Amino acid sequence: MSDNPLLALRDKISALDIKLLNLLAERRQLAVEVAQAKMHSHRPIRDLDRERELLNTLIKQGKTQGLDGHYITRLYQLIIEDSVLTQQALLQQHLNQTASGSARIAFLGPKGSYSHLAARQYAARHFDQFIECGCQKFHEIFDQVEAGKADYAVLPIENTSSGAINDVYDLLQHTSLSIVGELTNPINHCVLVGAETDLSQIQTVYSHPQPFQQCSQFINRYPHWKIEYCESTAAAMEKVAAAKSPHVAALGSEAGGALYQLQVLEHISANQLQNITRFIVLAKKAIEVSEQVPAKTTLIMATGQKAGALVEALLVLREHGIIMTKLESRPINGNPWEEMFYIDVQSNLRSEQMQLALRGLNELTRSLKVLGCYPSENVVAVDPA
Repeated sequence: MSDNPLLALRDKISALDIKLLNLLAERRQLAVEVAQAKMHSHRPIRDLDRERELLNTLIKQGKTQGLDGHYITRLYQLIIEDSVLTQQALLQQHLNQTASGSARIAFLGPKGSYSHLAARQYAARHFDQFIECGCQKFHEIFDQVEAGKADYAVLPIENTSSGAINDVYDLLQHTSLSIVGELTNPINHCVLVGAETDLSQIQTVYSHPQPFQQCSQFINRYPHWKIEYCESTAAAMEKVAAAKSPHVAALGSEAGGALYQLQVLEHISANQLQNITRFIVLAKKAIEVSEQVPAKTTLIMATGQKAGALVEALLVLREHGIIMTKLESRPINGNPWEEMFYIDVQSNLRSEQMQLALRGLNELTRSLKVLGCYPSENVVAVDPA
């Protein structure tokens, strides 16, 4: 028997962790049963009063066992988010009669890119199996789904540090695909290397343009670095893994780097404290969103060159009590000084208010298109009282 008392304690912790996993799986199964009950009762997925009451009860109970309230809040906010998204996915599958077997999902880059990680996250929530379709360019992702070679496309649309991803917005102008989902992921960049080195030895850094934009303040501390753009962060990792040189590095995720046997030389702070990318999911066929689920609708419209035209269109949304969460403009190719406007609103396309707003917008705009109505997967956490 070993004289190291840590080994016995670690064995106990490992056994307890297995029990915790089993309990979390049991809790998720109960969330599935709750969703099935709500299908018949037509109650909303979220009950904020119930969530707040649960948190307060758990915090009170935890204090009697020496557990910090902040720790309990963080833990159960994550558990509640999982429960909400699990129920949403089930209601959506039931409403749209979609199979949960396997799906072919197109994304930017080979394995290890941020888009690949987002595609894996979306697939884990909605499908039993995920067939990967990595692409080198954004337009190839659209082509894969439009040609029926993939069922879904996962694309980054905006980032809290670097802003809108204009190439994707421009491609949305011309596609026949519909937005059927969204997800947001925190982006944590690292300097990844394939050989023993330090920051002073690095000469060339590879990555997609977005990480360089998001971490420009860090990059500026090393003016001698040569910046090389790649199609994706995963393509950058491939180059560094192949080089095995102490003079090259890639910017990307720790999880992606692990797929290429790269080591983290340093974790990078982005220009903004919260560096989050929002991804959209596209498919050939539009979906319906259950009235029990928070919904978003994305529109694209051209108002024409008329004074106050955009203001008039936005007033239509206010008149019908519709909350706008995003407004993005992009130039219209071939029409100098004219712009298309992309608008995200918190509203279900099936609702009476949204239909009335669309009629009003049709009368005011030169062109109007619904790019999709989809469940909002941005679960805002409830804080305890």
